[in-house]
Amino acid sequence: MKKYFKISGKEIFPIGLVLLLAFSRFIPHPPNFTPIVAAAIMSGYFFKNIKLSFIVLLISMLFVDIFIGFYKHMFFVYLSLFLITFIFFKISDKINFKSLFVFGFLGSLIFFVVSNFGVWIFGVLSPVTNLPYEKSLNGLISCYFLAIPFFKNTLFSTIVFSYAAYLANHFYEKMGQKKIAEKSIK
Repeated sequence: MKKYFKISGKEIFPIGLVLLLAFSRFIPHPPNFTPIVAAAIMSGYFFKNIKLSFIVLLISMLFVDIFIGFYKHMFFVYLSLFLITFIFFKISDKINFKSLFVFGFLGSLIFFVVSNFGVWIFGVLSPVTNLPYEKSLNGLISCYFLAIPFFKNTLFSTIVFSYAAYLANHFYEKMGQKKIAEKSIK
């Protein structure tokens, strides 16, 4: 059997972080205050192999969604997350503590645009009219406008969870370097 990628010991902790981010969706939370955009950003950032980035994200999302439930426009949610992972995989060398805020905004914006397009396409009910959004430019604009309150939670949660995962991985790597240095001194 052909191996598509090899998981190194250094990737075990980041895999655990992405899984932890996804599994934290089980914890009760305000609407759209979830770590899924942060999980997509970190999947692109942590791993040197794009296949591993996608597989870790997909497995973690599917596992949780099996229990939480699936919905009509889920394809667009997953599409947005894979797009975010791909973009952040390509620019992973530019991600640092300072840039993470801007990149968190970018990831949240991509998620907002793509997932709400799916809401509009699949005729999810408008909270105002309790009818599907019109299949017109006005309907699309209305869909995006009514989603703005959810964007605030997406943005805030993405920034919080991205920094938490980034810092956890950073300190884990520092501890590993310290242990290596201590062993070389002995």
